[in-house]
Amino acid sequence: MRNRFFQFIFTFYFFLFSFAIPAQAQSTWSGKCLAQGDVATLQGLECLFGNILQVIVGLAGIIFFVMFINGGFQYLFSSGDQKRVATASSTLTMSILGLVGVVSSYLILQLIKKITGADVTNFIIPSH
Repeated sequence: MRNRFFQFIFTFYFFLFSFAIPAQAQSTWSGKCLAQGDVATLQGLECLFGNILQVIVGLAGIIFFVMFINGGFQYLFSSGDQKRVATASSTLTMSILGLVGVVSSYLILQLIKKITGADVTNFIIPSH
């Protein structure tokens, strides 16, 4: 059993790193992240904030999915034990509430944008 586990791990990492895409660290940046002459400016915070927000939203989606699957498996393997069923139900409820929280925060920002006309979903630092 242990030998098959190590064989699976080796095969997984072999295929994971065999088809790895090289990093594009050497490519030149363009757009508003850098001023002329490749000097970082205060407007670079716009790109930084956008990248951080993309990562946070992606992680929130992944965490929701993992918690939902985990709660489903807990419920599936509870075998009628009321304490384990309650734990699984709590996990499922909290994962759904987390998803509702992320979606509702986006909808609130869209509502603010619609009512006030201020684009609160676009982080822009004015220049000069």
